[in-house]
Amino acid sequence: MISGATRVAAVIGSPVRHSLSPAIHNAAFAAAGLDWAFVALEVAPGDCARALDGMRALGLGGLSVTTPHKDAVAALVDERSPDAELLQAVNCVVPASGGALRGENTDGPGFVAALRAAGVEPAGLRCCILGAGGAARSVVLALARAGAADVAVVNRTPARAEAAAALAGPIGRVGGHDAVAGSDIVVNGTSVGMGGDRNVPLDPSVLRSGQVVAELVVHPVRTPLLEAAAAAGLATVTGLGMLVHQAAVAFEAWTGVAAPLDAMSAAIGAEPGTKR
Repeated sequence: MISGATRVAAVIGSPVRHSLSPAIHNAAFAAAGLDWAFVALEVAPGDCARALDGMRALGLGGLSVTTPHKDAVAALVDERSPDAELLQAVNCVVPASGGALRGENTDGPGFVAALRAAGVEPAGLRCCILGAGGAARSVVLALARAGAADVAVVNRTPARAEAAAALAGPIGRVGGHDAVAGSDIVVNGTSVGMGGDRNVPLDPSVLRSGQVVAELVVHPVRTPLLEAAAAAGLATVTGLGMLVHQAAVAFEAWTGVAAPLDAMSAAIGAEPGTKR
């Protein structure tokens, strides 16, 4: 029951009405017995400063940040975690002492946790990431930390690709679409395939047997890329696992309570959660 004491958290984005985050977090609050509620708030590009002012004024307990606001919010928060500082992208805002807002980035750890929950250990594998936006950069960093053998970044803008690849240190490099064929894990970190977009971010003919193809997109769950990969007999990992695991990190940062991963996964029909 919503009461006068209920704490409110939210996700901001544009568009955001399709977001699965309210289902995930409200299931988590219920499972943990917390008097919290989670909503989705449409925030137009350019309005992030006002949204953060609203968070302060309303005393929101936490804020998730999704497309296209991650870079903008990173520039506006009062404090940034080391990863958010390195990535210059924020997907989670946590109230800090003195009314400050601290930006964090939980995408990368969430992605690696989702891979492992799906039975894919990235250590020692060759990885290719399509895109160089905030979420893609977090995946590059996380895969390098997880012990990947090689991390290639493919992006239309060479400078952005170079900046993203640099996050992986000596194993990072800029690649062309030929890097896809030489990888063990292929990750779509672009928005291609989102919503009603039936395009794919690569030529499916370059995919090869034995690869794992992973998505960050969750709307739809089975993107055109995943459909093409599955038709070729490849293993696929949807974006639902990453969504749940990155939300679990945020949940714990906001509440100080261990995240109920199984309840969060069940709320959106994802595979059961595993301990991180």
